[in-house]
Amino acid sequence: LLNDGGLLRDVDTVEELSDILVLDGSRLLDAGSGLRDGLDVVSVDDDLVLLGGGHDSGDTIGEGHATDDLLSEEGSTHHLRTRIWFFPTRSISISPMVNQKKKGEQGAAVNFVSRKKALKKLQLSLNDFRRLCILKGVYPHEPNNRKKVQNGSSERKILYLLKDVKFLAQEPIINQFRNYKVFLRKLNHAKAKREAEKFTKIIDNKPEYQLDRIVKERYPTFSSAIRELDDALCLLFVFSRFPRTRQLDTNLINECQRLTAEFMHYCIDARAVTNTFVSIKGIYYQAEILGEKVTWLVAHDRGLPVVKQVDWAVLSTFAEFYVAMLSFVNFRLYQSAGLVYPPQIVSGEQSVTVEGGEDAEDEEIKEKIYSLAKPLMKKAGVEVDNDDNMDNFDAVEAEEEMQRKMNEKKALKVLFSGSTFWLNRESPKESLAFLIRSCGGRVGWDGAPVDIKEVSDAITYQIVDRPMKSTNIGRLYVQPQWVYDCVNARRRLQTSMYAPGASLPPHLSPFHAERAGDYVPVERLEELRAQGKDITNYITVDQVVAAEKKPKKPKAEKKKAEGLAVTPGQMHKVNQQRIINLQGEANKMREMMIPKKQQRLYQKLKKGLKRNRNEGTALAKKRARIEEAKSTSME
Repeated sequence: LLNDGGLLRDVDTVEELSDILVLDGSRLLDAGSGLRDGLDVVSVDDDLVLLGGGHDSGDTIGEGHATDDLLSEEGSTHHLRTRIWFFPTRSISISPMVNQKKKGEQGAAVNFVSRKKALKKLQLSLNDFRRLCILKGVYPHEPNNRKKVQNGSSERKILYLLKDVKFLAQEPIINQFRNYKVFLRKLNHAKAKREAEKFTKIIDNKPEYQLDRIVKERYPTFSSAIRELDDALCLLFVFSRFPRTRQLDTNLINECQRLTAEFMHYCIDARAVTNTFVSIKGIYYQAEILGEKVTWLVAHDRGLPVVKQVDWAVLSTFAEFYVAMLSFVNFRLYQSAGLVYPPQIVSGEQSVTVEGGEDAEDEEIKEKIYSLAKPLMKKAGVEVDNDDNMDNFDAVEAEEEMQRKMNEKKALKVLFSGSTFWLNRESPKESLAFLIRSCGGRVGWDGAPVDIKEVSDAITYQIVDRPMKSTNIGRLYVQPQWVYDCVNARRRLQTSMYAPGASLPPHLSPFHAERAGDYVPVERLEELRAQGKDITNYITVDQVVAAEKKPKKPKAEKKKAEGLAVTPGQMHKVNQQRIINLQGEANKMREMMIPKKQQRLYQKLKKGLKRNRNEGTALAKKRARIEEAKSTSME
């Protein structure tokens, strides 16, 4: 029934329902009458339902007779005798139903999931979930609108993308985590029962998993792995400096030492080092490997205390993945350079490798390989492509710039060629040997696996970091900073400024690019001037000193001439201050034309430029005060 309120009574139905086609609505209503009530005509057997109009009076109940005019021409000729009941009803508008989703069932609300729900879905503990996310490269995400994601709550929850959680659910390594938990449970049970034989058997069957598949999945191409080497090298070099304690796995530390030494050997053989910088944190290196710039930090070689505020489980998981990654990278790099992998050194006529047991002889071989003082063995009959020819460019300026860079690169590769260095015991041996050999030089020290002695006449430079009692006139004595500055400058600097006991020049970072308005030291200005670059836009000490000590011109007193007098004419002078004022007004007019949406960005840019200019001026003033203090102390 479409309308409520209908009452069912005796109805005589039509005999043949198949003959009924369309109801004819003519002559049912008067054109001038108003439609007040609806009519429901229902058969007892649900055979026929008729909808009709009502009379003018909607408050009475009456009987009516319908003829065969209601039927089509092909309909039956039998009279339709029905008893029709009229009731007052309401008109109801029926609209198609639309599937309306409730709040929180679409959009950003279903794209994120909290960490608690992710743990419940994956059936993992918090430590295993963290470990899995680190290995697979899945990290939390910050939504644009936290309230929409959390159903109106602004609580700070750790959120992950739902697609990432579904991706983690497909990882087979989850089963290995569960097997390891079962292994620990069995191990503790055997230990509590004091079953030594069973305990040993369980240890021998310890479950292990490989990360090779995950490394290939995260880095499908070799170039993508090279681009991600920065963080891996920084962490592995840190682990290689750690002492052997119960907090860390000794095998993991040994692997980090081995892989970092192999990587440094490749950089030496490929002459890939381009920049270096010594800071308080450590020594920064930058190398160009297969067209990609790789930068990493190596901590200073000193004893490290035991730190308890660090989550070593998280760091160990990162190191575990990076060890597997760097193993692949080193193998490919050694193959491309024609080196034997694992690395081997030549001792006399026999080649020795790092593989072996843990006896004293193997430890000595490892020290020789890790020392970076001797070249590694190469494969016979392998040609390595070291072609540094420049591509052809249409633009002359681009071609000249590329030619300049290629010349600097070639000069750096042979910077120390033909020179032999001797390192005193107080100097950083690993860092200096790495840089000197990367630039074509030879290096030796007490205990190094090379045939170089301190009294040898072949030594041209001796690196010292303390005053010398006796010197050899046949060699030059310099401080360690000279090597680092020479690498950054791409040429051998004067040794007089780096003599033992001398006041060293400032050690400048090659990773900082000078911009207009920055403070540039005098030493850096000389290098830029030697390279033919414009240095007029930089802040110097001379400019600051000249601005502070600019004398004021005394005002000339005008004398009034007595009687008739002739004054000499003056040339017209351009008012510079007026020009500056006009330029300032024009700039203000241009600033007013900036749209409001970009006004804030423009103001931030202006503040940043002003802050940089003030910092440069402050550094220049500081340098001026230091120079003035030195000059007064000398007097």
